[in-house]
Amino acid sequence: MTPHQALDPYDWDAIHTLLSQEFAGMEGRIDPPSSLRDLTASGIAAQSRLGEVWVIGTPPLACIFLSPKPDALYLGKLAVATAKRGQGLARQLVNLAQSRAIAMGLPRLELQTRVELLENHATFGALGFVETGRTAHPGYSKATSITFAKVL
Repeated sequence: MTPHQALDPYDWDAIHTLLSQEFAGMEGRIDPPSSLRDLTASGIAAQSRLGEVWVIGTPPLACIFLSPKPDALYLGKLAVATAKRGQGLARQLVNLAQSRAIAMGLPRLELQTRVELLENHATFGALGFVETGRTAHPGYSKATSITFAKVL
């Protein structure tokens, strides 16, 4: 399956459903809770206008948000439907992000994942990302997120 950019008009609720289902496993595992709690379908539509939203499948089986920064393309809300994991969809979306970054003249990809999500650390490591820093959410004295980057 080929990734395609989600543009208006789009079934933003379908992407929200995918994200809600696939991020549900983080409930009770991460502190503070995921920002997904505050994300709405209209927020996803706004992301598509401020950055990019890419999906695989109709309805979406995988998605990723891309946001250009001055020195990197930031990858957010990467999700793959549980039934489709292990089929290379995340790799496809990361490869797409790499192509988009190069097209934008950006030298690297960047993302963050929570400290507790060890399986994400392994996945991103296998995709060529390396840890570049740790940050704490407001009100926390210890790191809650890990920043990963991939130089292109």
